[in-house]
Amino acid sequence: MTKAWRWTNVVMLLAFVFSVLVQFNDTDSLVWIAIYGVAAAACGLELSGRGGVGLPGATAIFALAWAAQLAPGVLGQVPFSEMFGAWEMNDVGVEESREMYGLLIVAAWMTVLAVRAARPR
Repeated sequence: MTKAWRWTNVVMLLAFVFSVLVQFNDTDSLVWIAIYGVAAAACGLELSGRGGVGLPGATAIFALAWAAQLAPGVLGQVPFSEMFGAWEMNDVGVEESREMYGLLIVAAWMTVLAVRAARPR
């Protein structure tokens, strides 16, 4: 495992752990804690040398499907810049936009982990 790969994975692990921590005041916190927690666990397994295709692959598919379900209410409805206007939730559209892009980040990184695990060494 190269240093760059290890550090990139550490950064993503920390991002997912942070994402778990900021969910505790949300009304539907358990589902978000679960998805970000599973993503963090996949990063941890990769860092420990026990990563595989299954967990990140399944997580990527789940997160992508969930993001696709949110997309019609977000794409073309909420300007991207509005996601960063304030920390608090002032608008359901902004909240769903943040959720969708968070899921796309999870899906993207889990895909990277799964593809890397599937490569012949």
